[in-house]
Amino acid sequence: MKLHDLRPNPGAHTPKTRVGRGIAAGKGKTAGRGTKGQKARAGGSIPPWFEGGQTPLHIRIPKLRGFRNRGKIVYEVVNLGAINRLIELGELAAGDLAGPASKAGRRAPITVNQEILRAAGLVSTLSRPLKVLGHGDVSAPLFVVADAFSKSAIDKIQAAGGTAQTLEVPTSSMAALMGATEAAPPPAATAASEPVAAAAAESSGDAEASEVAPARPPRRPRSKGASSEADGGAA
Repeated sequence: MKLHDLRPNPGAHTPKTRVGRGIAAGKGKTAGRGTKGQKARAGGSIPPWFEGGQTPLHIRIPKLRGFRNRGKIVYEVVNLGAINRLIELGELAAGDLAGPASKAGRRAPITVNQEILRAAGLVSTLSRPLKVLGHGDVSAPLFVVADAFSKSAIDKIQAAGGTAQTLEVPTSSMAALMGATEAAPPPAATAASEPVAAAAAESSGDAEASEVAPARPPRRPRSKGASSEADGGAA
């Protein structure tokens, strides 16, 4: 085999189709474009999104892009810096710890919840859950109750000696909510209660006997005519 013997595999290269070169070539006259029409003209290409003149799809669909997340939770957001600002202004104050005299003089952590923040003006509504974010610093121990916390907010609250309490919604049925209580066992019989139980059993037995054996209907009095006829028939 020499260099001039090398050839590509059969079918690897297809020669270009020459159109408009007479009927004998197979692609003469109309050159495979059919008879007249937009697609038979030069430059008569139609864009892929063209739908023949009807309102195209990108105009029929709504204008807003994206989608609406049905599971999205919209929070009322409060930063720790805003809460600390209220503490500095004196709107949030700590109380005394309840308990023995050893705890007297110790200040309790400042309680912060959605109702308190609503009264202070940091929250606009109580209908949405509350989330506390960690922007800003806090200098006093806080007892914060909210529906959600950011990780930085939890770290800063705990670093100041406070507590971040998350409100949790139970995901499964609970016995206390369902009202299910275990049936209490019957009390044990005592010597004093035995006579009472025997009397109750006798009274119930008499009542059952009266129900089982119905009373006989009263006898109807015989009339005088009936008695005379019976005497005459006997004679």
